[in-house]
Amino acid sequence: MIHITPAPAFDLILEHLPADKSLSHRAVIFALFCQKPCYVQNFLRGQDCLSTLNIAKALGLRVQARANTLKFTPPKRFLQFSEPAKPLNCRNSGTTMRLFSGLLASSQHQKNHYILVGDSSLSQRPMGRVIAPLQQMGARIGARVQNTLAPLSILSTPLSGLKYSSPLSSAQVKSALLLAALQAKDSLIFSEPSLSRDHTERILEALGANIQIGDQHITLEPLQKPLESFSWTIPVDPSSAFYFALAAALVPQSAVLLKNVLLNPTRIEAFQVLKKMGLHVEFHPHSAQIESVGDIYVEHRPLKAFEIAENIPSLIDELPALAVAMSVAKGVSHVRNAQELRVKESDRIATTLSNLAKMGIECQAYEDGFGIKGGYLKSPQEPLESFGDHRIALSLAVALLACGGRLKNADCMGVSFPNFIEILRGITSLKEVYASENG
Repeated sequence: MIHITPAPAFDLILEHLPADKSLSHRAVIFALFCQKPCYVQNFLRGQDCLSTLNIAKALGLRVQARANTLKFTPPKRFLQFSEPAKPLNCRNSGTTMRLFSGLLASSQHQKNHYILVGDSSLSQRPMGRVIAPLQQMGARIGARVQNTLAPLSILSTPLSGLKYSSPLSSAQVKSALLLAALQAKDSLIFSEPSLSRDHTERILEALGANIQIGDQHITLEPLQKPLESFSWTIPVDPSSAFYFALAAALVPQSAVLLKNVLLNPTRIEAFQVLKKMGLHVEFHPHSAQIESVGDIYVEHRPLKAFEIAENIPSLIDELPALAVAMSVAKGVSHVRNAQELRVKESDRIATTLSNLAKMGIECQAYEDGFGIKGGYLKSPQEPLESFGDHRIALSLAVALLACGGRLKNADCMGVSFPNFIEILRGITSLKEVYASENG
């Protein structure tokens, strides 16, 4: 348990925020589709990305570390993976499980058997959304509870192409099918209701895949040759940087400059929402590899209530943090069409609102979102609870900058933000509270 003291006004420049989680996952995975070594600087060493890295190593990816650079050398024979002697452990990472399910299900050359397992939380998260379309392509993949829950059993086999209209906008579903299509016999045509995170298709285009990206659909042809090897520096994760934009929103007379942040439009929607709520936000792009990178300057302003019902795929990770911002905004805010929050690492609607209620905030849960009446965050009489969910823990830790208090089960923050506590200590005093101090 940690105890966080209310923060005084701050003016910070933050340069050492975590590298982007989505791009770190994909750097590992796409190295498997190259023939020559790839080099990645600033790889995120959080638990989720390390799960992806460890599975890739079990498949035959060789990894060498030197300073802040990882060298990824793919298997000597192109797309010839080792068949692991034991299950591949995705731990708590839904991205790892869903993307590897697509990658491993499809093969023109092998009939390897793979088992993907996860922790108790991941084993309750929906996998049918990926399994069903993969089976339509001919995948030999099965799972518990009528092919909906992990563990997953996969026998790699040649797959057919598919024309698939996804019923939900999901970067993980889209990415799984694109990865499967790279080794399929013919093309994939994929569409979704609205644009989800588009890193996978951007990377495929940059590395030489035969892909057409339209407004409403993507067409991908099977690989005829290896993808081009790459050398990338992973920029800062905007979802992680957002917690300090939230901190500036909560603490009057505060400001923060967030350096070298990924500025992909599908990833900075939460900053745009805070700007519409009244916070001063400036974007300063300064470079690009595959993605635009730049600095974000944020300065405190009073917030007003806001309605969110669109662009949910671009906001889904930040909605618990936005709920904290709504708690101090003037008026009543609402979030709708966000039922996906119910099936994350925790039921993020229930876990977010139960904690805000402890801080004196009036809130109402809907099946697909919530309503929050803005007011003042009060120091909770009993500790807040993360429920083992890193996004909830990070959001609550920042909320306590406004009022002070205790937070249980904060260790899970390391899943996506290994140095969060270190940075937080630069804003306010913080101490660990042990059971003996609590009776």
